[in-house]
Amino acid sequence: MIKPIIEFCVSNLASGSQKALEILEKDYDLDVIEYGCLGYCGKCASTLFALVNGDAVTGETPEELVENIYQYLEDNPMF
Repeated sequence: MIKPIIEFCVSNLASGSQKALEILEKDYDLDVIEYGCLGYCGKCASTLFALVNGDAVTGETPEELVENIYQYLEDNPMF
């Protein structure tokens, strides 16, 4: 089974998305990866975000980001 890939920028983790990463890492059905930079600097500077299967998903808080990621996965099944 191919797992959804959730990618975080290290700079965004420092801005507050670290808690979201920690929550998502506990879900064994996801591949959670950290990168030095994802090339979304404008988005990174303005909000919490992660790439979910290559698409940017945002949230105002870490909890909202996690909720929005799961909603995105529900709305966009891989198969």
